[in-house]
Amino acid sequence: MGRTRVKICGITRPEDGRMAAAAGADAVGLVFHPDSPRAVTPERAAEIRAALPPFVTAVGLFVDPDRQQVAQTLAACPLDLLQFHGGESPGLCGAFDRPYIKAVRVGPDTDLGEAAQRYGADRLLLDAYVPGQAGGTGRTFRWSLIPAELASRVVLAGGLDADNVGEAVRAVGPYAVDASSGVEERPGVKSAVRVAAFIQGVRDADRG
Repeated sequence: MGRTRVKICGITRPEDGRMAAAAGADAVGLVFHPDSPRAVTPERAAEIRAALPPFVTAVGLFVDPDRQQVAQTLAACPLDLLQFHGGESPGLCGAFDRPYIKAVRVGPDTDLGEAAQRYGADRLLLDAYVPGQAGGTGRTFRWSLIPAELASRVVLAGGLDADNVGEAVRAVGPYAVDASSGVEERPGVKSAVRVAAFIQGVRDADRG
């Protein structure tokens, strides 16, 4: 098994971005969905982005945005990667000259193979299906629903924390794992202890 990448999502403060990077995170997520308790403005996101060291990816999370919102955000903050969590079309997702991740909320009837074929995204982020919520629910889903042939393209999210991430990595073998509420002191404020423990759990699983 190769090294599993780690994304810490819902960063709202420059110091949390620096902390996550220092702990070994490969990417940090910046939320541009106004209804989220972890939402940031493009200007705040630019401050966080500027605080990151080289080679740490800044990911912008959107939920059913219009093109103007994404374009204005990119003008203010040089995001490396886009993440779409709503019902966006493949055409919108691919319209910004940036690689992108498409989030899919996984329920018992979700056809992940169809989603992968439809979007052709760089990666699929898989989160728990909770009616009426776009993500960030802190709930897990049945990892056995993920086809083995898709695992190398999967960013696994949904209720991950230091206690279960090792099991998740061993069960799925994902490209990356994504944590938000599971590494927080409170919504939008990350815990250095929990972030470090989460990343250590991933590394221990990678070593078998």
